Amino acid sequence: MSNMDQVITTNIFIGGSKRPASNGAVYDLHNPARPSELVGHAAAATRDDVDDAVKAAHAAFPAWADLGYEARIDIMRQVAEMLSADEEDIKYRSRLFTREHGKIARETLMEMSRLGDRFRQAAAYGERIMIDETMGPAPVGPQFDTIVTRQPRGVAALIVPWNWPLSILGAKLPQALVTGNTVVVKPAENSAMAPVLTLQKIASMLPPGVVNIVTGSSRQIGDALTGHPLVRNVNFTGSVAVGRHVMKVAAENLTPVTLELGGNDAALVLEDATLNDDVFNKMYWGAFGSSGQICMAMKRLYIHESRYDEVVDGFTAACERAVVGDGLLPDTTMGPVNNAKQLKVVTDMIAQARAQGAEVRECGQVPDEALYHGGGYFQKPALVYDADPSLSVVRDEQFGPTLPLMKFKTDAEAISLANDSDFGLCSSVWTEDADRAVVIAKPLAAGYTYLNGHGPTAPERRAPPGGFKNSGIGRNMGYEGVLAFAEPHSISGPAGFLV
Repeated sequence: MSNMDQVITTNIFIGGSKRPASNGAVYDLHNPARPSELVGHAAAATRDDVDDAVKAAHAAFPAWADLGYEARIDIMRQVAEMLSADEEDIKYRSRLFTREHGKIARETLMEMSRLGDRFRQAAAYGERIMIDETMGPAPVGPQFDTIVTRQPRGVAALIVPWNWPLSILGAKLPQALVTGNTVVVKPAENSAMAPVLTLQKIASMLPPGVVNIVTGSSRQIGDALTGHPLVRNVNFTGSVAVGRHVMKVAAENLTPVTLELGGNDAALVLEDATLNDDVFNKMYWGAFGSSGQICMAMKRLYIHESRYDEVVDGFTAACERAVVGDGLLPDTTMGPVNNAKQLKVVTDMIAQARAQGAEVRECGQVPDEALYHGGGYFQKPALVYDADPSLSVVRDEQFGPTLPLMKFKTDAEAISLANDSDFGLCSSVWTEDADRAVVIAKPLAAGYTYLNGHGPTAPERRAPPGGFKNSGIGRNMGYEGVLAFAEPHSISGPAGFLV
């Protein structure tokens, strides 16, 4: 074992200091490619630890808020530079990330780099939000001058999932900080160590108590965090079931919540779509990046009947080029699913499709058959052709490497099929006709629609993704994502007094 792969222990971080859980408890994290391989131990925080973390954030809030936008913006940019400064440390944290999560190395490196970019973006938004909105007298009615300013809410609880923890952290943390909030971050239990080390580096550049970190089981500490009376904002990314619970708990204190939940994204391939190897490669990564464990991944592929066979052939060929194995190996393009529970969700869907007579094809290359069949959480890309709409792989979020392919005849039918879901996170339209693309995109019940692309590498970062229906409430990213961490404060006086 190299020094890079030594078993480590990560601590919680409260009030500017690393420390173990108050009862000394830890839990183990194993490599999803080799579940017998221990990667490290993470502190299992207690409810008392959560209380300490929230109180530390609450104590630090007045000074951080009073620091002002210009100073906080400058710190955000310093953090961004720090995150990209130490290449060896980035390599170490990326490798640790792959070993505890399973995703391929180039994806973990992408997440590391994206985090710094998002601090820079938040700094730019800070320059915008720091300028108060002013309004002179209205054309009719009572005459007032008004200033609308934005105030930080206080302590923000940021709850991050295991699938893209650093990218999603980048959609919450810098936005909360630049607006003057202090935070308690809870990384996901299944992918905690690399995020904790990264968060500790960020926290070291901020006043004590501004960033606090607790790790452990959501069942043990989740309610203590989201229901804490000093928490004034909850930002959660995760499953629908847990999101509903978070909202109920936060409601006891009337705490505002932002929820980014599951997705069952529909992609619509129109009859005039350009189809070639580059496009099919885009589709592959849109569906199966991070082994399909992305809320905004392509999860239902609807194809105009005139192009169905062409898409089946081309997309299947792209999937056959997948190399499934250890995410640390440079040739691997798909690592394991993160955990046994999620793997069972996917394999049960595949089994149901087969049991009901659907044609299922498992694609891809497996260089190391012994590893693939050795107990790791591996599943090759599985395509369900001409899938029946009643199948679970169509109705439910797979969150893994399987995808149903289905036909449609008309644009109206395509829109209806796309909207026939309890989810509404993202969607995509594939066509060469820009006007038609927009006409079809507008009635889609989704927070974000890609045109000729799909997935986390495709969106415009200034645009605010988010959910309709069971996919959530509120928005992360974009200017709207910054506003979610600030309360508008209106100040009015007689006409001519302020403006």
